[in-house]
Amino acid sequence: MASAENSGAAATSRTVDVLDTATVTAADVDRARERLRGVTASTPLTRNERLSDRAAGEVWVKREDLQPVRSYKLRGAYNLMAQLPSGAASAGVVCASAGNHAQGVAYACAALGIEGRVYLPRTTPRQKRERIAAIGGERVRLVVSGDAYDDAQAAAAAFAESTGALVVSAFDDPRTVAGQGTVACEIVEQLGVAPDRIVVPVGGGGLLAGMAAWLRERHPGVRLIGVEPSGAASMTAALAAGRPVALPEVDPFVDGAAVRRVGRTPFPIVRDSGTEVLTLDAGAVCVEMLDLYQTDGIIAEPAGALATGSLGDVLTPEPGSVTVCVLSGGNNDVSRYSEILERALVFEGLKHYFLVDFPQEPGMLRRFLDKVLGPDDDITLFEYVKRNNRETGPALVGVEIGDRGDLPGLLKRMMDSPLRIEPVDPDSALFRFLL
Repeated sequence: MASAENSGAAATSRTVDVLDTATVTAADVDRARERLRGVTASTPLTRNERLSDRAAGEVWVKREDLQPVRSYKLRGAYNLMAQLPSGAASAGVVCASAGNHAQGVAYACAALGIEGRVYLPRTTPRQKRERIAAIGGERVRLVVSGDAYDDAQAAAAAFAESTGALVVSAFDDPRTVAGQGTVACEIVEQLGVAPDRIVVPVGGGGLLAGMAAWLRERHPGVRLIGVEPSGAASMTAALAAGRPVALPEVDPFVDGAAVRRVGRTPFPIVRDSGTEVLTLDAGAVCVEMLDLYQTDGIIAEPAGALATGSLGDVLTPEPGSVTVCVLSGGNNDVSRYSEILERALVFEGLKHYFLVDFPQEPGMLRRFLDKVLGPDDDITLFEYVKRNNRETGPALVGVEIGDRGDLPGLLKRMMDSPLRIEPVDPDSALFRFLL
């Protein structure tokens, strides 16, 4: 999946001027909140003891994973579609999505009685496809198109051009941005006071911009911080360039935030608000996903763990301060947890891979086990690559160590061994193939 819900340029020429000039005000967000009453859930704001201890202050989590579609995307999609005049609604709507936005559109289609078509890349997890179909029912048709989001987006734009259907943008429309900004209203109302800071995941910028638009007018003292995956830092790139720019490459792992280029509508709002934007490694996201699951009993998707995962890693709140983190979604396929665990172990320095040349002599594997590995080291992968001659047989070996402090001893024993052992660099192509 090359990107998620990334509009890049406007989907049709009918929307270009609006997207280039329109902005969002706090009043727009307030009106969106009234429009969404009885449709979206006022999701819980809960104090998190684990994160509060880590931050030496109060940390509250806004549970947008508990929306009817398990993400905040319903807010923006419904707010846009509820404002369509009858003529536009009769032509139907269309969107491209990696999953969450499509569920919001599907929910709005079913609730408002609007026909919709959703284009998904082939890499969209089955769990998300099935949820979209179940939520939209007969009102929504799913179309799988292309290997990446950009392929699906192009197909959606072509369909809109040929049929007159309205493109429902995931983040590049003022109505979408205003709807997503309602998260900020709820946080302040539920907390009873404006917090010191709010930490928000960033993909295309819609949620961050909507919250920034409301906060800068209503509570300008709140420090708003966006967190995006380091492998898809499109807002960081846009702020550096002074305009939205397309990233040459995107890591698709944090799929809900893997956006190649942020939207033209949210970008100036974020830029002019002075909002900070940080980046977080995918490995740290995986560590946080496991902590959320094992300690807090929360199933978060990768993008949902960006905000909470930043605490103590790239963001250190002042002791005694009040922080709110937005957990944006919980649409995670259970089959991904093996990869999540692998990435977490690698990030924490507990999982390592080596290429080992074993001489074809009796007992060499036993010698490796007895003389090289430590008492708390486990082999998690052993696979011969190719026996290219009679003397050597290279093998790819995965080793999990009990403590990251055990690594220097393991490397020294490897160096002292008669075996030829080469560590696999985490930045190498081979390592990326393993993950």
